[in-house]
Amino acid sequence: MKLLLFDIDGTLVLSGGAGLRAMTRAFADLYAIPDALAGISLSGRTDSSILRDALDRFGLPHSPEIEEAYKRRYFELLEEEMPLPVEGKRLMPGIPALLEALNGRPDVHLGLLTGNWRTSGYLKLADFGLDRYFRFGAFADDSGVRDQLLPFAVTRFRDLSGLTPRPEEVYVIGDTPYDIQCARPHGAIAVAVAAASHPASHLAAWNPDYLFENLEDTDAALNVLG
Repeated sequence: MKLLLFDIDGTLVLSGGAGLRAMTRAFADLYAIPDALAGISLSGRTDSSILRDALDRFGLPHSPEIEEAYKRRYFELLEEEMPLPVEGKRLMPGIPALLEALNGRPDVHLGLLTGNWRTSGYLKLADFGLDRYFRFGAFADDSGVRDQLLPFAVTRFRDLSGLTPRPEEVYVIGDTPYDIQCARPHGAIAVAVAAASHPASHLAAWNPDYLFENLEDTDAALNVLG
């Protein structure tokens, strides 16, 4: 058995900046502050931690209620932004063929481990028609700390299937050092994909178990994931 937990942004899809635009617009709508996220590191981080950084930057309070209000507005705006045909919006190389090859196999189970909130993550996937492959996952709603997310995905998989994977049967597939790091505390296998903003030489320095330039070679990817 293999439990494959995919990151979204930069691993499955690129939204062409839709997430950043919607988050920036939501912050401006709620606080009348434009470009509030400018200069804040986004890659590989959870949406909750990004929002907290923006609030801290301007000395604004943070609470679960404040985060929920922000999320509601962000999701509304993301629904507007995702369909736009902007430059850089695309499926990542090899993803459709790979997911189709893995889908439905009794020994392979597909899930998500992403820094997106659940609703925004599925909005991004749905725009590309990929949401149907992923019945469960772990999201920024579960924790703002990415290293804490993996057990949430495993618990949801167990609740759905009645199966409990061994740590070495869980694979985290992502495009940033954060994806590699979040596998380590849980004994999971880290699969790095250098198809987005982090080159292979950078990801290699974090010692992933496997490293791909991209997932375009379906047979090569299946040798590891399938």
